[in-house]
Amino acid sequence: MPGNVVVAQSGGPSPVINSSLKGVLDGCRAFPSDFGKVYAAWHGIEGVLKEELLDLSAQPQREIELLATTPAAGAIGTCRYKLRDPRSPDFARIIEVLRAHEVGFFFYIGGNDSMDTAWKISRTAESMGLDLVATGVPKTIDNDVGDPAFKLVDHTPGYGSVARYWACAIQNSNEENAGSCPADPVLVLQVMGRKAGYVAAAARLGDPERRMPMQIYMPEAGLTIGALTDRVNDELNRSGRCLVVLNESFEVGDIGARRDSFGHVEFSASEITAAQAVINHLNRAGLRARGAARADVSGTDQRHAAVYASVVDLEEAGRVGRHAAEIARRAGNGWMATILRKPGDRYEAVYDQVPLEAVANSERTFPAHWLAPSRTDVTDDFVRYAQPLIGEEWARIPLENGLQRFARLRPVFAEQTCEPYVPEAYGTAR
Repeated sequence: MPGNVVVAQSGGPSPVINSSLKGVLDGCRAFPSDFGKVYAAWHGIEGVLKEELLDLSAQPQREIELLATTPAAGAIGTCRYKLRDPRSPDFARIIEVLRAHEVGFFFYIGGNDSMDTAWKISRTAESMGLDLVATGVPKTIDNDVGDPAFKLVDHTPGYGSVARYWACAIQNSNEENAGSCPADPVLVLQVMGRKAGYVAAAARLGDPERRMPMQIYMPEAGLTIGALTDRVNDELNRSGRCLVVLNESFEVGDIGARRDSFGHVEFSASEITAAQAVINHLNRAGLRARGAARADVSGTDQRHAAVYASVVDLEEAGRVGRHAAEIARRAGNGWMATILRKPGDRYEAVYDQVPLEAVANSERTFPAHWLAPSRTDVTDDFVRYAQPLIGEEWARIPLENGLQRFARLRPVFAEQTCEPYVPEAYGTAR
């Protein structure tokens, strides 16, 4: 008898996350003798804990097809819920719900913390006698899942699209700054990325010939706000203006940080932003040009702007989802689907698998050899690595009446058969 399926998402979304969701669903539908009914946990693992399982098998095919170009996580929801001690009631509850709905396959779409969750669930199911295959599907715009040698994961779905966003955004910002520089000679653009500089580095893709007066500040460079001030003023002496691409975790002192349940700083929810602190410092210190520094802080638009999605990223996200279903069917429990690239000058992705344990809580930073000697730029080797991921054409987003048409899944949920349950973390500050 085929086992039913639960697929869930966790962490920050991306423009291509639902392409992976559709890929998992398509992969499961291709083998009805192995996979039964497919459910989506409403808002990630919290949906499992609360027994809120959206029936994907009951959705119109038109809406399923639209998942391929629907950004972010509005279709089935995401969460930032941390599962802690495997002996806790939360784990017992997860197994209870999965058993009640005859679930034999669990897919978790997410980053390093999500892979840790999937790995813990797979081990708990085994210890509690539930025949469950847990499989990870990689997702993070930060590109920080994997190992420093890029042998486990070359890149994660989501990164190519946010890289394309910033390649385009820096072009637009340069046009703005070139015109407004008599009044605003310095424009500081804050980007996502936490402790890794891959997103900030992607701005170089918008100016590979280095014609713009642009400086990139990544956490791996180890520069201080004083060094930034000196380098910006040096650029003002040379060019009369400066574009500063600033990783959100650039060290500026106390920002009144807020943290999620995993302990990660929520930069856009903190009291001040790094960009605000930097322009305050620059304007107090004084610029070697007329005018003032100003800041642009892009928020979640970096990870939900469908029109900036990379067509390469969309395709790969779907394929890695389908590959995850094949891994679950063929290889069994405890794996994550992964994207690698073939050696050679021509870019070509290949799909493989790695143990969940190998990527759980991994944190890959930007390689030192891709940092330019100035530490405010990246090398051409990085450009060659990242450029193929952004694609060469615009994604085709379906329109209705001039508006983007995203998937609208019907609220058809599985019947709840377990007793009501309050997730452990709901009793504490989250």
